[in-house]
Amino acid sequence: MEETGIISYKLEVFEGPLDLLLSLLSKNKLNIYDIPLATLIDQYMAHIDAMRENNMDVASEFLEMAARLVYMKTVSLLPKHDEVEQLKDELAGELLEYELCRQMAGKLGTMTKGFDYCVREPEEIELPKRYQLVHGSSMLLDAYLSAVGRGMRKQPPPTTVFTKLVAKKVVAVSTKIVYVMRKLWNGKAMKLNHVFKESKSRSELVATFLAVLELCKSNRVKIDGNGDEMTVTLNKERKSREN
Repeated sequence: MEETGIISYKLEVFEGPLDLLLSLLSKNKLNIYDIPLATLIDQYMAHIDAMRENNMDVASEFLEMAARLVYMKTVSLLPKHDEVEQLKDELAGELLEYELCRQMAGKLGTMTKGFDYCVREPEEIELPKRYQLVHGSSMLLDAYLSAVGRGMRKQPPPTTVFTKLVAKKVVAVSTKIVYVMRKLWNGKAMKLNHVFKESKSRSELVATFLAVLELCKSNRVKIDGNGDEMTVTLNKERKSREN
């Protein structure tokens, strides 16, 4: 047993910093959606020190996470610390995704028990040969005129001309998982269509939809009712176990 003034536990080998953080949150019954930075940093650093004292190699990813946690704590001490909430949300999303992957890996491990390997014959994938997106005529005209005009002077057109055609805002599913859980954390039922009301783009709608599916699959939320009366609530049994 390795003992410090903060935490006492058997020194284990973890696959990465997220694995270690999940273990600390579970052992100390901490809330993944409201991470207490001071407690978590002290216990995380205690484990790093224990690894060094036992002559174990500390991978750079563990040290990088330590620096990340210290930075979050530093930001939280500033008079205006709005950034720390965003950083907490990002870390909580990464932890949720890692936990889901770990659960699926465990299920796949039991399913493939007894098999040395699994293979599948390669398949040919047919890719569309035609451009599939549809754009307004004025947008295409602006891009064409810019390309033709600069082409006469043998200069490439600026990338800003084509930004509206190809640029898309990517919304991470992990951030929407945290968003949905925060909406439902008070335990009250919420109409399913209200979950999507704050989405301002198609990417946000898709990310929110996928987040709800992931939460249903992992038994974190429940959906009841039909049509416009469908409601989504937090799974109280799962919530009590996490708290």
